[in-house]
Amino acid sequence: MEAADYEVLSVREQLFHERVRECIISTLLFATLYILCHITLTHFKKPAEFTTVDDEDATVNKIALELCTFTLAVALGAVLLLPFSIISNEVLLSLPRNYYIQWLNGSLIHGLWNLVFLFSNLSLIFLMPFAYFFTESEGFAGSRKGVLGRVYETVVMLMLLTLLVLGMVWVASAIVDNNKTSRESLYDFWEYYLPYLYSCISFLGVLLLLVCTPLGLARMFSVTGKLLVKPRVLEDLEEQLYCSAFEEAALTRRICSELQFFPGGMIGMHWARAAPSSLPSDPTSCWLPLDMELLHRQVLALQTQRVLLEKRWKASAWQRNLGYPLAMLCLLLLTGLSVLIVAIHILELLIDEAAMPRGMQDASLGQVSFSKLGSFGAVIQVVLIFYLMVSSIVGFYSSPLFRGLRPRWHDTAMTQIIGNCVCLLVLSSALPVFSRTLGLTRFDLLGDFGRFNWLGNFYIVFLYNAIFAGLTTLCLVKTFTAAVRAELIRAFGLDRLPLPVSGFPRASRKTQHQ
Repeated sequence: MEAADYEVLSVREQLFHERVRECIISTLLFATLYILCHITLTHFKKPAEFTTVDDEDATVNKIALELCTFTLAVALGAVLLLPFSIISNEVLLSLPRNYYIQWLNGSLIHGLWNLVFLFSNLSLIFLMPFAYFFTESEGFAGSRKGVLGRVYETVVMLMLLTLLVLGMVWVASAIVDNNKTSRESLYDFWEYYLPYLYSCISFLGVLLLLVCTPLGLARMFSVTGKLLVKPRVLEDLEEQLYCSAFEEAALTRRICSELQFFPGGMIGMHWARAAPSSLPSDPTSCWLPLDMELLHRQVLALQTQRVLLEKRWKASAWQRNLGYPLAMLCLLLLTGLSVLIVAIHILELLIDEAAMPRGMQDASLGQVSFSKLGSFGAVIQVVLIFYLMVSSIVGFYSSPLFRGLRPRWHDTAMTQIIGNCVCLLVLSSALPVFSRTLGLTRFDLLGDFGRFNWLGNFYIVFLYNAIFAGLTTLCLVKTFTAAVRAELIRAFGLDRLPLPVSGFPRASRKTQHQ
């Protein structure tokens, strides 16, 4: 063989080893995310749905849980996609010739973007509808009962849904872009149809982030205030402990009187059995009205609240006087910095056309920093991206429309888990487009993420930035001023006045106890 043949074989062998290495790294990363998501869903699922007498229902729920775990792992991968790319670029800039980081290259990053895009399409269009129909199916009438019968019914329902979605997207494309070429391109399922469908879903996700993120940025202050211990000037823990103990004692006396009034035995059809261990009851089983279960849950909630208040009462002076102000200052700084970056990006859109979000075909990492401040600016970009994602999730679960989807510890139904996974995937897969559209980073979108048609529309991008800056500023000013006013009123004791003071709204009884 000639020297040229040896060179060709060497290049092919090196390319093969690079592909194998990228596959191994991608598999290890996804396996790690899958394990973390499986542990998380295990702590939120309802154990009764997986330990039922009917083995068929338990098997169906286990299969649906694995599909939800896969979807949640893809959502977490989509969240980490842009920060991982920015950090990789800075690492390659700092250590360009280091042997141990040669595996971190543009081909790997580009492959991860393509995998996330592919798995997001797969989860949204096939896996999650299959999981929902699978849990709701019972098999066709007259067929054998079993998991296989449910699979047949689910496949049929999924095919009908696919035909419906295909027709709707085709009609929508014909209405929006009345061009024969664009309609014919939808016949190419993998190259045009799925990216077009995912573009529509991503656009909805970006709109959802536009609404949820400003709301979440405003809610972050109150959520952080509940988790941290406030200074004694802003919070009277002794009074809260007294009120909690008083309410707990009152409910316990009420339950005791109800137990004495209703002796053991079945009273009626609408009565439920309850045997609270912490309450006095006769040795045999007793039957209590449904209201007793509500009272028992209220007592347990008050006991949990009292334990948390006792822990906060025992907090050190550093946690009390330093932790809360620093946390509030960090939140205010991150929120203000986000608004400032978006405002600067709005001005850049008016001056420079390069500020528009666009796709990048070749991930040329390690050549130039995507931040004007270098590595420090890249760290700030990563922190802001994570902060906005957490804020969007807080705002999503705080909105009245999606508040019912909020998962509960060991008490989340399977259909509710599916709904949460779908919503989180829509939000997380739109995060790279959301961050690039707002100008939080200069890292251009890779793969099919940059093929969205609406990204090239100046009016959509400009209006999106303006609405985000306006809503965030409005929510921040309104919430921050209201919170400061309420804390000052509570600190000076004006909320406990017998008569309302002009200009100082009285706090409700529920607010006083909190």
